[in-house]
Amino acid sequence: MGLHPLEFSECYLDSPAFRDKIKAHEAELDKTGRFIKELYKDGKNLINATKQLSLAQQKFAQCLGEFKFEYIGDAKTDDEKCIDESLREFSSFLRNLEDQRDLMMRNITETLMKPLEKFRKEQLGSAKAERKKYEKETEKYYSSLEKLLNMSAKKKEPQLQEADVSVDAMRQHFQETSLEYVCKLQEIQERKKFECVEPMLAFFQTVFTFYHQGYELAKDFDHYKKALQINIQNTRSRFEGTRSEVYELLKRIKESPQEYRQTSPISSEGYLYMQEKRPPPFGSSWVKRYCTFVKEQKILHMKTFDQRSGGKLGETDSVTLKSCVRKTTDTLDRRFCLDIEITDRPGTVLTVQALSEDDHRFWMHAMGGKEPMQYLNRTHSRERGIDAQLNDVGISFVKNSINAIEARGINDQGLYRVVGVSSKVQKLLSLMIDEKSNEIDLAASEDWDVKTITSALKLYLRSLPEPLMTYELYKEFIVPAKSASPESRVQAIHCLVHKLPERNRLVLSLVTKHLANVAANSKQNLMTVANLGVVFGPTLMRPQEETVAAIMDLKFQNIVVEILIEQHEKIFGDAPSSYPCLATTPLSAPTRQSKRLSRQNRPLAVYNPQVLDIQTVSPSSESPALGNDETSVGSDESVSSQSSNASGTPPEKSKNHHATISTSMPESTGICTATASWMNNASTASLIPVKPESVGMEKNKPEESVTLMKAKAVYPCEAEHDSELSFQVGAIFHDVTLSREPGWLEGVLEGKRGLIPENYVEIL
Repeated sequence: MGLHPLEFSECYLDSPAFRDKIKAHEAELDKTGRFIKELYKDGKNLINATKQLSLAQQKFAQCLGEFKFEYIGDAKTDDEKCIDESLREFSSFLRNLEDQRDLMMRNITETLMKPLEKFRKEQLGSAKAERKKYEKETEKYYSSLEKLLNMSAKKKEPQLQEADVSVDAMRQHFQETSLEYVCKLQEIQERKKFECVEPMLAFFQTVFTFYHQGYELAKDFDHYKKALQINIQNTRSRFEGTRSEVYELLKRIKESPQEYRQTSPISSEGYLYMQEKRPPPFGSSWVKRYCTFVKEQKILHMKTFDQRSGGKLGETDSVTLKSCVRKTTDTLDRRFCLDIEITDRPGTVLTVQALSEDDHRFWMHAMGGKEPMQYLNRTHSRERGIDAQLNDVGISFVKNSINAIEARGINDQGLYRVVGVSSKVQKLLSLMIDEKSNEIDLAASEDWDVKTITSALKLYLRSLPEPLMTYELYKEFIVPAKSASPESRVQAIHCLVHKLPERNRLVLSLVTKHLANVAANSKQNLMTVANLGVVFGPTLMRPQEETVAAIMDLKFQNIVVEILIEQHEKIFGDAPSSYPCLATTPLSAPTRQSKRLSRQNRPLAVYNPQVLDIQTVSPSSESPALGNDETSVGSDESVSSQSSNASGTPPEKSKNHHATISTSMPESTGICTATASWMNNASTASLIPVKPESVGMEKNKPEESVTLMKAKAVYPCEAEHDSELSFQVGAIFHDVTLSREPGWLEGVLEGKRGLIPENYVEIL
């Protein structure tokens, strides 16, 4: 049972039961006071601990934001750029979260801590004051009453009457105090129900708001997270391919180290011990030096270097070689020695010692000594024993294999990743490239399973004397994958493909068209464009030299193959335009991170891929319509031909790269393009007619730039790159056209043409 109610009438009786009820109420208020005091203390500890957590999180975020990955090689893939930027994205996410936590802590102080402390001090404090007053009046009244009752009856009547009046006044005052105290006790008992709980409710509301803000941040982060997961998966797949190539190279080098020692046809390098003669009686000493011999000039550069001294680099000396003679042990009691005569100091002979017999022969051969080394140039073919040629028989085998794979196993999981038994694969390939016995129809034959056929096809392509995409064009294919914009990548690769020999281009077209069909069934076979790029990157193209640096370019080979698969119809269906493949680099937008931070209150540049395509409009068109002219065959996971901006979060694109917009033109047939919605015209797209062309205009004809007349600056902008324009509000731009860079225009200001942020201007 709860506390008994305190009746006002009981204040007049002041019975023992009444006093017990008051004590019970007082004990309850004391317990409430202790609870609030303890809660306040724990709340303070909670706030301090949370502040410490927030400081640790902020320090963690700062550490993330300041770190930057360094990559091997001279360029990064789009996936690597996004991964590099991811730490700063994580840092930003944590900082936003901690800003919300800091706000939560301030709200907790205002909504929980202060109200509870106020209730404890004002309400419970006033109850204690009333209690002291009540106890004081009790003591005073009952003392006066006892004194009155002990007064002698023989006192004079005026004295007795005066004593009676005094006690009656004290009784009345005591009873009034009792009534007020009882009222106060019951008021506080009722008030504490909401005065204590309401701040707790506000506290939990604040906590839930914080968690909800975290949920909203997580929702906003979700799209970036999914894109980053794809970037990571692509990078991991490329890493696996690169690692296997590195280990293969490592194995071959371990087996034949001398074959791989000479890495440059211009110079030879290695350690030699130099004999330094000293005056008697000190004799001579041998000093280790790192030597570089430049063959054409016959110059020997020598650097003093000893790893045991912490890798300290000493002085460099250079001499010009006149002759090199092997030194026999008859004249010097040391093996592997050479006498080098130099032209700089006539009559001076340097005696050097190689590190081994093989090293001795290497230097003799490099310096033109009298004992030549039979240095056998190794063949590049990785698959010895297979005489694969790009002839009619080989092309027939490629077609036969593709037909069989598409007929029997296009939906097999892990197609081209799951390998066949090596002996069976080599047997099938040897059989199929033999002109006497290559009439097997693999599509109809059940003797060879699909994984054996796919492995044989890959083995054939790897065993060719030269890869399909040729050694000569290898570097040219790699360049756009490293540095160009997505559009110019496709353009450059399109041109380079048509530089290939006719047979190479034919087989490459067959293979990439087939891979596009495989990728179109990726939901069943799990082989996306990115996965196929990893498998066929080193198969279709490879450098002539085998070095770790070359292997590090595997990821860019994968990107080139991804583009060939995704853009197969365009690259192999149409001849390239007349402009050169490696034209002057077009205007490109640099990193916009710094401007983005200072433009948070301005509209962001929006890239809408649906307004960038130009199409011929039929005269019978009656209303604007959206249509899809070209559907990407590749997987969404492939980002080889898509842009990656500075923040690592590319604009979200629809699965179809382009959509077309047509409009009625009743008087004539023409071309129109929809420009992006600018500023106040965000709800409608401007349709701008262009000079009419014939209705039968070929689809593969290069698209022409569309003049947008003039534009006016509505915000000031300071250029961050040579390709951009700086301008103030009100600047007028002429000859404005859409740029290939998403969210940018190109225009002329004061005689200079450059890039303009699309959301900084309005079209006039």
